Amino acid sequence: MENDKLVITSSPHIFDDDSVEKIMYGVIIALLPASIMGVYYFGLHALLLIVTCVITAVLTEALFQKARNYPVTIKDGSAVITGLLLALNLPPGLPAWMAVVGTVVAIILGKQIFGGLGHNPFNPALVGRAFLVASFPVAMTTWLSPVDATTTATPLGLMKLEGIPTDYWSLFIGKIGGTIGETSALAILIGAGYLLYKGYIDWRIPLSYIGTVAVLTTVFGRDPIFHIFAGGLMLGAFFMATDMVTTPITKKGRWIFGIGAGILVVVIRLWGGYPEGASYSILLMNGITPLLNRYTRPRVFGEVKKNA
Repeated sequence: MENDKLVITSSPHIFDDDSVEKIMYGVIIALLPASIMGVYYFGLHALLLIVTCVITAVLTEALFQKARNYPVTIKDGSAVITGLLLALNLPPGLPAWMAVVGTVVAIILGKQIFGGLGHNPFNPALVGRAFLVASFPVAMTTWLSPVDATTTATPLGLMKLEGIPTDYWSLFIGKIGGTIGETSALAILIGAGYLLYKGYIDWRIPLSYIGTVAVLTTVFGRDPIFHIFAGGLMLGAFFMATDMVTTPITKKGRWIFGIGAGILVVVIRLWGGYPEGASYSILLMNGITPLLNRYTRPRVFGEVKKNA
């Protein structure tokens, strides 16, 4: 008892050894199952795109920070995540030089131009993907079959244009056309389970996001299970809509964010000209995150509103 010390500190009293770097590399670990399944189904070119995007992201961030005389922060792993997430959102047959262009845009215009990690209002990987879709629409909508590497349509495209459904098992394991990382719901759920177990993401956004899509597709007479497993909804819900920087910090704000993103996905998929809508739904909700943070702040204990 003589050696015990009474330590008095000011709030907040947080006992946790988590750091930005530790969380970032935790997310990278969680993305490995989807990455491995993407390479398994789509081959070495998918691996080339992943490696290209990651290396380009790290080099671009280091060079940009060096040019501006800022501290180089590539060790925190955030650039790796941006490159990896962008790669997993690309068609498996995309030319590597396009992936380089998209990654440079993601890092510079999506992240560093705003001041770097913690200051970017939009998810950088989705900024890069949106740029590529606008710049190279044909290449960004050309999909390969994981069976024979021939050109095919995604399940959402088949359903929207031809009314042809895809069986649930193929959607679950990933034996379908799509981007490198979005096809296998099983791989995504394994990674998401790890993030939830570690406490790196909040369950409210994925639940409200996916739940809203399920409810609305049911209301409008569509197959909710198909719309949950098809496209980039699962990948977006667990790995991009939960981004700590670009999503609300309040619990109520996160519920609203997820519901709003889910509504946008359904609107785009059912009535838009584009069969997918996960990326744009997250980017649009990123834009109103500051408002959600402002208007969903809890009242300070003891605060009294002024009379009008």
